Amino acid sequence: MLHKFYHNRPAASAITVALMAILLPGCVTTQPEAVAPETEENVTAEDVEEQPEELIGQTVTIRGNAGRMVDNVTFTITEDQFFEGDEILVVNTSGQPFVLPEDNDIKVQVTGEVRQFKVVEFEEEFDLDLQADTDYENKPAIVADSIALAPEPEEISENPSLFYGQPIAVEGEVEEIWGANTFTFDEEDLPVLTVAAPAQAIEEGETVVVTGQVRPFVIAEIERDYDLTWDLELQKNLEAEYTNKPVLIADTVYPSAE
Repeated sequence: MLHKFYHNRPAASAITVALMAILLPGCVTTQPEAVAPETEENVTAEDVEEQPEELIGQTVTIRGNAGRMVDNVTFTITEDQFFEGDEILVVNTSGQPFVLPEDNDIKVQVTGEVRQFKVVEFEEEFDLDLQADTDYENKPAIVADSIALAPEPEEISENPSLFYGQPIAVEGEVEEIWGANTFTFDEEDLPVLTVAAPAQAIEEGETVVVTGQVRPFVIAEIERDYDLTWDLELQKNLEAEYTNKPVLIADTVYPSAE
């Protein structure tokens, strides 16, 4: 289920909520990255479809079920529980290719501006060759500058190879804190390594969203690619517990809307 942030405001004001990232990005990598929301609201697909007059021109982040690829840069997101199969068109302007997961149960997180879809206008503005049919013309669409798979922690633990090398955004409950920049997710015992010490402490039992990448825990490769700050004892414990198991390298962590 998608979640929503509510913000008390005058009726005429824009729908925006500032989400402060708990962590700052701190690694250098050529892999694509998910981007944490900064000044947008987590909304349901129903909001985008039913409140376009308030959301047009606003930047939002939604997590929903993948629909279908329309062409190589557009696809749909659905949220069946709310409006039974209606689709929202997503236009990928992130500069990174994105392919929908084969498993329809894996959700996708999309961040971008809500706009009325106009084929000719979008093709000219973003230099695209769109194949979207006229059914989407003048309907709300999300111009996405960040797209990521949004699996559950258990989906990563059960089949990590599906997610290696891809940007992901994972929502889960902090199970156990191992150190200033290390914790585990849920009961799946999925370790999360942050690339910088938290600006704000996280707590066990807190529900957060982590953006980053999943990779096998190979200590030499992780130390080569990331400037992690951890003590020797923690490093040895992690190596003993998780060598060659999946680990989530976090660029950012921010509070869930839940």
